[in-house]
Amino acid sequence: MLERIDRWMRQLAAFLAILGGLALVAVILVTVLSVSGRALLFLGFGPVRGDFELVELGTGFAVFAFLPWVQINRQHASVEILTMQMGARINRLIDMGADLLMFAIAVLLTWKHWEGTLDKLAYGETTFIIQYPIWWAYASGLAGALGFVLTSFWCVVLSARALVTGQDQAQGEMQH
Repeated sequence: MLERIDRWMRQLAAFLAILGGLALVAVILVTVLSVSGRALLFLGFGPVRGDFELVELGTGFAVFAFLPWVQINRQHASVEILTMQMGARINRLIDMGADLLMFAIAVLLTWKHWEGTLDKLAYGETTFIIQYPIWWAYASGLAGALGFVLTSFWCVVLSARALVTGQDQAQGEMQH
């Protein structure tokens, strides 16, 4: 049962990361087209209308989409100079504390992001140039934020299991 949940959580994180990567590719293409269009004004070309708005939308989505992947694979920045000298049990306690803190941060970010989305939806604010509703950008980030909450919670479960069983976590997670 736990293996099936673990596989599902990793697939969810990978799916969101792939979507984030595709969003970044789209951002790159928009940027290249826009810069090329500016360079070719004399031929009748021009920049992509609303290029800055589209780059902001894509980049914001990508950042949130990558968070579950980073969390499930334990790839957040860490300083191991002290923990390398500590025993396995202490390291599992540190992992548990870090995962609990990350889960709390994920919940807080998602909650505030949800409130911001509802706020932008209520006011009907749009972007300046292409006039798309700003809440769309907020809502797109919520998918990654919710994935971040789920994967952060799952990491707490994995850390708790490792702490109770005394076994290191498996499947690509950092082992001490």
